[in-house]
Amino acid sequence: MKLRIATLTLTLVLAANCIAAVPYIVVLGTAQDAGVPQMGCDTPFCKRAWADPTLSETVSSIALVDPRTGGRWIFDATPDLPEQFQFLKGVTGDRSNRLDGIFLTHAHIGHYTGLMYLGRESMNANAVTTYAMPRMKLMLEQNAPWSQLVSLRNIALTPLFDKTPVKLAEDIAVEPFLVPHRDEFSETVGYRITVRGRKLVFIPDIDKWEKWPTPLGELVRASDHLLIDGTFFADGEIARPMSEVPHPFVAETMKLLASLSKADRAKVIFTHFNHSNPLVQRDKKASAEVKSKGFRIARRGMRIEL
Repeated sequence: MKLRIATLTLTLVLAANCIAAVPYIVVLGTAQDAGVPQMGCDTPFCKRAWADPTLSETVSSIALVDPRTGGRWIFDATPDLPEQFQFLKGVTGDRSNRLDGIFLTHAHIGHYTGLMYLGRESMNANAVTTYAMPRMKLMLEQNAPWSQLVSLRNIALTPLFDKTPVKLAEDIAVEPFLVPHRDEFSETVGYRITVRGRKLVFIPDIDKWEKWPTPLGELVRASDHLLIDGTFFADGEIARPMSEVPHPFVAETMKLLASLSKADRAKVIFTHFNHSNPLVQRDKKASAEVKSKGFRIARRGMRIEL
């Protein structure tokens, strides 16, 4: 009788663990490419952030974790990759160097330069699967020092194609899709991560929404979560003409999506903040405005179960 009870208890524990072990997204960083604070910045906020490390932010990146298999995939190899990989080890409880793949969005400094830490001067990784669109792949193959990562097999480039999903498990797929951006060296893509039918969209960089044929409201309604470009909060935030860096302002995005239901607005999470953005500066008024309108703000360590 005791044996039967013990067996039943073990079965229930294993079943509970199986239910709890669902794939999830974890936010590894939320800053624009140059981080927070930025090099050379001497604004009052930057001065405080240089003096107080708790005000700093690592560059925008997320990870997909499948606790059922131990799988770990990182989206964008940022200049903060070493710190972010160590953070991911702590989140998952797996202290090994297992890294099942890296998905790149485009060839701006905050999104691929962390690949250098996979080279022989650092981790000397062994053929980390690195997913890249055709122009991005070609750029890495043909230009030093990235070409050395390819020739030494520190990374194994795997081609991606627009709207063609990559299957990572029976119930996990990652689909890249082209978005308009300053494509000097490569295409720019966002990603749709589908897990057990649930969808999370990751678009850290895009030009104004009106430049994209996809209506943002429809994308929100068709998704379960969205981590999207929140580089600037509003016009006039930086000294240079903001038309030169035409990201959608957080204020514009909130206005565009204002007619959505409360449930749909709650799906939208802003990330990729420039150091000038009051949201990354933890400005109470700006943060309260975003939350009062039903949207969310990404923070490092945020976990989203799928």
